Amino acid sequence: MCRALNSVLALTAAAGVTGFVGMSSRPFSPASVEGVWRPTEVTITGPGARTITPVQPSLAIITAKHYSRVEIHSSAPRPNVRNAAVATAEELRQAWGPVVAEAGTYETSAGGTLTLHPVVAKSPATTEPGTFFAYRYRVAGDTLWLTPQRDHRGAVANPPTIKLTRVE
Repeated sequence: MCRALNSVLALTAAAGVTGFVGMSSRPFSPASVEGVWRPTEVTITGPGARTITPVQPSLAIITAKHYSRVEIHSSAPRPNVRNAAVATAEELRQAWGPVVAEAGTYETSAGGTLTLHPVVAKSPATTEPGTFFAYRYRVAGDTLWLTPQRDHRGAVANPPTIKLTRVE
């Protein structure tokens, strides 16, 4: 399930909206992937198919060439570990295991494909040479739908669809 939820990220700006990203004075186009997005629904297919809503807190920021995302891949709230120095290994796994933190570059191509290239991540394996994540995307108004298609390991079996809402 973690691989399926790995696609909770952000990409396209709302149709018909012009704005600015961060400190940049360069306006983005309505079809741009620039903006700030948060997931609002994840529909998982295949065995155990279900829809998760609300989604745990996550946020993705996309600029002209780079992206950054922090996500919680869990269907339940994480335990609050107040003192990591005295927490058990299981408590730390439950609190930190579902956290995905990643940043890097991206590219879009004709046909609605977004490809992420991680540069830094919580998991060092995510930044190994040749690692990528490719998604099909669609934007309507302030809503973005993402469906993972393939990554450096091959095609994604039973890909989820992630619905995101533009927050900036």
